[in-house]
Amino acid sequence: MSEDSKSTQSETSSEMPEQKATPDSALPNWLTSLPTTARPYVALARIARPVGIWLLYLPCLMGLFLMRVEKGPEWIDLVWAILFLIGAVAMRGAGCTWNDITDRKIDADVARTASRPIPSGALTLQNAYLFLGAQLFVGFLVWLCLPRDAKWIAIFAIPLVIAYPFMKRITWWPQAWLGFTFNWGLLVGAATATSVTGATVVFYLGLVLWTVAYDTIYALQDKEDDALIGVKSTARLFDEKVLTATFMFQLGATMLLFLGAWFAGAGRIGAFLALVFLGHSIWQMVRLTPDREGRALGVFKSNVWLGVVLVGLLLVATLI
Repeated sequence: MSEDSKSTQSETSSEMPEQKATPDSALPNWLTSLPTTARPYVALARIARPVGIWLLYLPCLMGLFLMRVEKGPEWIDLVWAILFLIGAVAMRGAGCTWNDITDRKIDADVARTASRPIPSGALTLQNAYLFLGAQLFVGFLVWLCLPRDAKWIAIFAIPLVIAYPFMKRITWWPQAWLGFTFNWGLLVGAATATSVTGATVVFYLGLVLWTVAYDTIYALQDKEDDALIGVKSTARLFDEKVLTATFMFQLGATMLLFLGAWFAGAGRIGAFLALVFLGHSIWQMVRLTPDREGRALGVFKSNVWLGVVLVGLLLVATLI
């Protein structure tokens, strides 16, 4: 073997640990300057992957503004928006930590998740539990600041969060459970503004269907690994008809979001909101058709921008 070949082989071998790093474990460049001891915690809470934070935070704002449509926004809403953001960061991190604790054996067998801090050994189980407690404490401080009705509604989200990691083991519909869990902030936001009404519930159900759709798209990345280890998902359930099924959920979400906004008094803004949502849904299907698995992550992330637009439209409705 030539020296060049040996050198190439040596370089390849030395790079192997980096090649095993997955999108769930690798940190972006701007976070690699953190102390080595802090990096596993940042990875565990998915701080560097803010999509989940946004998708947890935006429904809180939607609920807040939906209930402000008739009387307009108030200055206190700025305080609520900041508190919701802090709570979303803390509780999303806590949810990811709990998910990784319960799924540590499954994650070790999935290529995308094998390098997460717990299955890779970068973080001990005991330290993960301590970190979970710290994040829950931050969430508790935010909870103390909420109005009484919002506090009671927020408490009922706890069983949903605890049970979610186990849903993929017992049902083909973990995405539906995630929908009920991730969008609970809409009800909390509504109760913070005024109260939960029929319009709120209808809008909430629309967001649940939206989550089923975007998390089904997300689950396309893991179909092969999930099948090998027996993890269930709507992506596996619908298989070759997954795009058709996903679009049906998006159509249902479009209708419910329109009705919820209409009942709340958003009127024409509610209709425009539904049209924007439908247009984005069609774009997603067109984008995914040539390469479902390869484009799944990018299309999934685009839902953050859709959520931002929905919040913006509801804010406009409160102003006019």
